[in-house]
Amino acid sequence: MRLIIAITGASGVVYGKRLLEVLHKKKNETYLIISKAAEKIIQHELEASKKDIEKLASHVYSVNDLTAPIASGSFKTDAMIIIPCSMKTLAGIAHGYTENLILRVADVMLKEKRKLILVPRETPLNVIHLCNMLELAKQGVTIIPAMPAYYHKPKNVGDVIDYVVGKVLDQLGIEHTLFKRWLGSGIV
Repeated sequence: MRLIIAITGASGVVYGKRLLEVLHKKKNETYLIISKAAEKIIQHELEASKKDIEKLASHVYSVNDLTAPIASGSFKTDAMIIIPCSMKTLAGIAHGYTENLILRVADVMLKEKRKLILVPRETPLNVIHLCNMLELAKQGVTIIPAMPAYYHKPKNVGDVIDYVVGKVLDQLGIEHTLFKRWLGSGIV
């Protein structure tokens, strides 16, 4: 698959890193954009650099490069995932404010009727956040809040992260074994 991955300035950049790791291992073609705020959060939360994350992607674009090929509807992709998705980015998408490459590409996904997946990471949510999510859901955007389940009995933080990333992969139709699935009376 050809997938655009954006990491924005919300806590939880580890979700974006883990998604890139899995997609890299599965040999998917990835196009990465990291926001300026996400760069700082990567340093703080992962004690890593932007370059460390970029190594996991097939292609990397600057958040300010509005001339990048992925900014055009003629550039064919299967989906865009914004993981994590800040409330600022979510609001920009909901209101058509395309000031940077992440927002422009998300706008392209909407206008071309392509799959757009947002993984918001904020709590608690206020009415504005919820209204913006509702507006995007009405337009067909898949919203996967970073809200892990616990039926699979995670043993560590990595298991919790893998659950959220696995839910993203499910929406993309990519097979994985990142978490055990519920079968009603038990799990496999």
